[in-house]
Amino acid sequence: MSFLQPSDLNAILLSFKVASTATLLATPLGIGVAYLLVHTRIPGKAIIEGIVNLPLVLPPVVIGYLLLVLFGRRGWIGGLLIRLDIQVIFTLTGAIIASAVVGFPLLVRSVRLGMESVDASSQMAARTLGASAWDAFFTITLPLSGRAVFAGMTLMFARSLGEFGATIILAGNIPGVTQTIPLAIYEYTSSPGGDRMALSLCLVSILLSFAVLLASGAASKSLDRK
Repeated sequence: MSFLQPSDLNAILLSFKVASTATLLATPLGIGVAYLLVHTRIPGKAIIEGIVNLPLVLPPVVIGYLLLVLFGRRGWIGGLLIRLDIQVIFTLTGAIIASAVVGFPLLVRSVRLGMESVDASSQMAARTLGASAWDAFFTITLPLSGRAVFAGMTLMFARSLGEFGATIILAGNIPGVTQTIPLAIYEYTSSPGGDRMALSLCLVSILLSFAVLLASGAASKSLDRK
């Protein structure tokens, strides 16, 4: 990778760190939300589903601005965090939050489809044999939805790698701190003579995304054989 600058390598590593952390932190919540939408009858389920899927249709810049308002000094959450001496804006934490919010709907939709495909009779059989709802979930629903969970994690990871709009609003474009691959490309395209470096990072982004897709396909085939 001699065609990459040290700052580009930092951007690549930060992208992996942000995408991995966002995906791992969001997965338990995504599984819980998917289970809530599939297996419970609570009022306002349609509203919850709409809120979860809202980032799919909103411009990422709008999401970033709303997060900025929420985590700002005068925001509902930001005001509390400031008292605890925790800063989100223009930090790596902010980049992770932005990526998690944007990619979360993809995770939930995939897990939900997997849970809906699980035969309900298997769960009912476990309950009639004395298993609690938690036991049925961890021994039947979750294992049978494993491929969907992994697919959702893969989609969210890939989406997080390419996140730009929400990240630049909430976390900024600080080299070595919050500058991921898309932000580095944006900076190169805004600088005279930066086209070659921007193209190099575009190539890296394409290769990484393609590798993620190949890994996802290979893992799905492996799970199918099991």
